[in-house]
Amino acid sequence: MGFFCDKKGLSLRVLKIYEMSSSEIKIPRYINSKKNIVTLILGTAVFALLFINVFQPFNSRLWVEGISDFKYFLFSSLIILTAMCVIAISRVVMFYYAKKHDISLFSYVIWIFAEILAMSFFFTLFPIFALNVSVEFGELYKQAISYTCLIILFPYIILLLYFELEEKNRIIKMLGAVQSASQNENANAQMSFVDEKGELRLVVAAESLYYIEASDNYVDIHYFNKGRLVSFLLRNSLKNIEKTFIDRKLLRCHRSFIVNSNKVKIIRKTEDGLCVDFDCEGVPNIPISKTYSSRFLEQFSGVNVDA
Repeated sequence: MGFFCDKKGLSLRVLKIYEMSSSEIKIPRYINSKKNIVTLILGTAVFALLFINVFQPFNSRLWVEGISDFKYFLFSSLIILTAMCVIAISRVVMFYYAKKHDISLFSYVIWIFAEILAMSFFFTLFPIFALNVSVEFGELYKQAISYTCLIILFPYIILLLYFELEEKNRIIKMLGAVQSASQNENANAQMSFVDEKGELRLVVAAESLYYIEASDNYVDIHYFNKGRLVSFLLRNSLKNIEKTFIDRKLLRCHRSFIVNSNKVKIIRKTEDGLCVDFDCEGVPNIPISKTYSSRFLEQFSGVNVDA
């Protein structure tokens, strides 16, 4: 039933997104990052420069008789520089506006169209005033809009797709790092016990381990397995075990005992002294000797001590 509710909730969220208008859909914030703004301006400038020099729109090569390729390149570069100033100013304004407001998809499209109109205006003014070309302003402005759409929209679409791909790759890398950290955490959740010769004898999940008891030249490792408390006899000393797991919440509370502090429910005072109660029934109480009590209690400042 819970799974059904989750699916229903997901369906409602998807339906809500589907029904949202373009004025409600917000553009991703990564579009307005400083790096992407610079990339957009430079990428558009390079494409526009190539476009004008290859296709020579508006019959622009005929505006000046006998113009060389180099001079034409300089003229086109000047035009592109002017256009890029328009885009730069526009994007700087958008950058600071987006810091305080969300920009809807509809507003973003209108913003781009305004950039096209502004750039077309400068494209139209350049041949009329800079080169004294005799053309009708209205007709040239219409042509400028159509060519500017090609010059702007094509690199914009390509670069926006690139930004999205780059953002997805960043998220994938971030998720990979989280997964790697999770795997390391899971690896750390496993406790590997070796004998005195360094040979691996037992691997236990940290959450299953309760306490370790000294037994002559051996230690008894007590842990839960399949719903019951079991033990594993290992030839090693408590001193070595304590050194091995010094950062793993295994604390010495007695000359004969080490306990998993994560499994301690309460520290209780009895007639014989302090003892540890675990969070599971069936696990015996472990005494805390006076020798280890001070250091042990420092690790449990947040655990209640019954008088």
